[in-house]
Amino acid sequence: MNSGITNNESTFHKVVRLLRWHKPAGRLILMLPALWATVAAAKSQHQLPPLDLLGVVILGSLATSAAGCVINDLWDRDIDPQVERTKNRPLAERSLSIQVGIAILLVSGLCAFLLSTYLSPLSFGLCFAAAPVIAIYPACKRFFPVPQLVLSIAWGFTVLIPWSAVTGGLDHYAWALWLAVIAWTMGFDTIYAMSDREDDLKVGINSSALFFGRYVTFAIAIFLTITLGSLLWLGWEMQLGYTHYFACLTAGVIWIWQCNRLTQAEIPAELYQKAFGQNVWIGFIILAGMLPSTFSLG
Repeated sequence: MNSGITNNESTFHKVVRLLRWHKPAGRLILMLPALWATVAAAKSQHQLPPLDLLGVVILGSLATSAAGCVINDLWDRDIDPQVERTKNRPLAERSLSIQVGIAILLVSGLCAFLLSTYLSPLSFGLCFAAAPVIAIYPACKRFFPVPQLVLSIAWGFTVLIPWSAVTGGLDHYAWALWLAVIAWTMGFDTIYAMSDREDDLKVGINSSALFFGRYVTFAIAIFLTITLGSLLWLGWEMQLGYTHYFACLTAGVIWIWQCNRLTQAEIPAELYQKAFGQNVWIGFIILAGMLPSTFSLG
């Protein structure tokens, strides 16, 4: 049945699935930390976020996400068919060729490059530094015990690049937000990896969910606590105001609920995807909490 649907599917829709544009949550959860950084960096300079830079950040995160998805699927085209969640991806099911995948990768990479030329020299250099981390992440699942850490480091560039574009440098505020995003990514992507544990064991690839074993929920709680602590410290130091604290409180309550659910003996299969989606909303809540103090110009 899946085969029939695939055969009748247009090339355009296959490309949409390759780029995960039919699943916007993954695109948004990359874009949101970049927007946090743009807004917070503007606040540190007592100015409004530059509209042209916001456009570059949004389009750049979409282009980078697209390239990252294609790189991942090119690396994993022989593994994905053995994993329930990924077996219907276009390169895994051979409904798109490697040549088409490479062509789409080149186009999305070119778009990301052209957008990066708008940025400051430091930001441009950070874009280049991020590229090999993004490229190597899928391979890390084969030899590195905690590949989510590599993904988290890649995610961390979404803070450093726009922050340096706004301020011209990287101060201790930028590194505090970087730490928050690194820990947040470790938290939500470890939850996400929990859904693939059986398949990952069968295929023989690594994940943080397997690495932490029976302590996985405790590890997730630690990562999310670091995220919350870093965001609260940033709010205090930058005087982001009560809306930021309320956003952090809301995030903390949701994270506690998630960790509590993950300790249950019987975990519904849909919980992992639900928790991932909730973290997208948390990203929006934190962004909304930062905006009032920024638009009041301190």
